[in-house]
Amino acid sequence: MSGERTIELDDGLVNLACFLLQGNVYAIEVPYLREIVHCQAVTVLPKAPSLIEGVIDLRGAVVPVVDLGRVLDSEPVKESARARIAVVEVEGLVFGMRVEAATHLLTIEATRLEEPPALATQSGYDAVRAVLRRNDDVPVLVLSMDHVLEAIYRSAQPGPEVTS
Repeated sequence: MSGERTIELDDGLVNLACFLLQGNVYAIEVPYLREIVHCQAVTVLPKAPSLIEGVIDLRGAVVPVVDLGRVLDSEPVKESARARIAVVEVEGLVFGMRVEAATHLLTIEATRLEEPPALATQSGYDAVRAVLRRNDDVPVLVLSMDHVLEAIYRSAQPGPEVTS
């Protein structure tokens, strides 16, 4: 996929929307974010790719929803009062990502973003496109939206057939 945006700069600044997932702080670049809404009941789509949980009705628009925990090969997001759906648009596709909680917005200098560790990227890891180190706090992992889309597309691929 080549639709990954370069990090949006406005006078050398990057705007990130942060959220919690499995004890980590993840972020997406604000230009991808349409809105963050409270979790709601999802209507299952029969035979949809396995990562697409279903759809929600968002003010008259049908929006597919994925559980970001499952997209990142982790535990599904637990239902709670803090859980949210981050509605994003990537390559013209609108979908929601279920997260444990939306936390805050950050505006930082682009130079503060670092590449993920070489060992991770050289071994094929591509879920995170940048890391923000913070004094006295856990790093913020900036998600690769190309990775998220690719994971959803791969979940539609048929698995190996099992014969008995």
